Amino acid sequence: MTRSYINPRSKQVISDEMQLVLLFFTISIAMLFLTYGFLKLKIYTFEESVVRIETKKVELKNSTLKMQHQIQIIEQESDRAEKVVTENSVLKESVKNLFDLVPDRITLSEVELNKNSLVMKGTTPSKEVYEFLLQAPLRSIFNNTYTSFYQAQNGWLSFVSTNTLDDEELLK
Repeated sequence: MTRSYINPRSKQVISDEMQLVLLFFTISIAMLFLTYGFLKLKIYTFEESVVRIETKKVELKNSTLKMQHQIQIIEQESDRAEKVVTENSVLKESVKNLFDLVPDRITLSEVELNKNSLVMKGTTPSKEVYEFLLQAPLRSIFNNTYTSFYQAQNGWLSFVSTNTLDDEELLK
């Protein structure tokens, strides 16, 4: 090339413009792969959080069911306790009324109060005192009244009074 007016230049396989295009193309592909990887990671963490939330949801539902069951048990126990307190107060009032019913001249030594019967043991100065002061009120309360007397050592009469309610009376 001796006849050329310019100095020869070395030729490149890829031109500068082509290198720039390849650089931008490589950067674009890398950004796409990075975005794809980022989205895959986000999807994975989202799915993991969904699984955790579902597990937590099931645990909370089970916990809620257990609490509701415990609340029912507590309410039942509360109702039972209230029933016992009511029955105790009724029984206390019944015993108080029973002892208020017994006159001062009659002494009780033993009282057995059941659901439908009353057995009383004690002493009285005479059979008439017992019949007028205690047996008359007992007959107005109970359906069946039976009393047996026997002589005590001190001259008074000991008695055993058995009073019962019929089953029909209990149902009312």
